[in-house]
Amino acid sequence: MLDIPCVIFAGGKSSRMRKDKSLLPFGDFETLAQFQLSRLSKIFKSVYISCKDKRKFDFNANFIEDVKTNSVFAPTAGFISIFNTLKCDKFFAISVDSPFISEKEIQKLTLNDSPHIDATVATLSNKIQPMCGIYHRSLENKFLTMLKEDNHKLIFLLNSSNTTFVDFKDEKAFININNPKEYKKALSIIKLL
Repeated sequence: MLDIPCVIFAGGKSSRMRKDKSLLPFGDFETLAQFQLSRLSKIFKSVYISCKDKRKFDFNANFIEDVKTNSVFAPTAGFISIFNTLKCDKFFAISVDSPFISEKEIQKLTLNDSPHIDATVATLSNKIQPMCGIYHRSLENKFLTMLKEDNHKLIFLLNSSNTTFVDFKDEKAFININNPKEYKKALSIIKLL
């Protein structure tokens, strides 16, 4: 099991889904958040859920609530809250709506990580996947500046920092559940696994 903490980001607005993605049923679980928590707990020694309000969940987990902001639904506030809560030098970030990123992809990212960089992040056919990667504490001040400036572009942050990009080719691993059509597709895939 990996010593690095894993944080599942589940505080998004889910506007394209028109309902909270983290609370959708998935696989044999009542919610997508529980599915992610269960499977990632088999890979990482400690797993947390980053969210705006933990009261929306009716299960036990280690929750990290976002710093209070003017209803910003970007992950910036989540990153700051994570750095405030966890006393580690780095953590693995993954979105709740990416249920097929496996231990294989996670191991490849951790093997490419180094203490001398700011982040190690996945790319899919050279397109940055900012919510799948390792973020180091060296980025904490940049996140604080971004929040102050109301700038929430993670790709800009990663491109302007010392980031190692690790490219992947398996599109299925990086399927995101952003809308009802993608949710239906993901449900058909999970039935086959």
